[in-house]
Amino acid sequence: MAKYLILIYGDEAQWDARTAEQEQALGDGHRAFRAAAGEGLLGGGELEAASTATTLRGVTSGRTTPTDGPFLETKEALGGYYEIEAPDLDAAITLARLLPETREGHAAVEIRPLVGRR
Repeated sequence: MAKYLILIYGDEAQWDARTAEQEQALGDGHRAFRAAAGEGLLGGGELEAASTATTLRGVTSGRTTPTDGPFLETKEALGGYYEIEAPDLDAAITLARLLPETREGHAAVEIRPLVGRR
């Protein structure tokens, strides 16, 4: 079994504007995803707003410089993640398609294999 990180991106302004009904549907969708993943779900979580992030960047002197927030030139921010175990990429894609964000026009779900985690 291979391990994958599923990254969930979207427009934070649209996430913040969700109605209670939309929040309920989102929660239901994530519960369905977690149920389908079963024991293959190794971890995951929702992230605080991108504005709360601290980014460390290297400089030519070899020292790191912390900065507030991520370096974003897009409205899409990383909002959450899951670490899963799946037989192959096709199975990971099938599972990720259950996430409600795959059906939102402002969001995206990225699936990346973890190095050396097979």
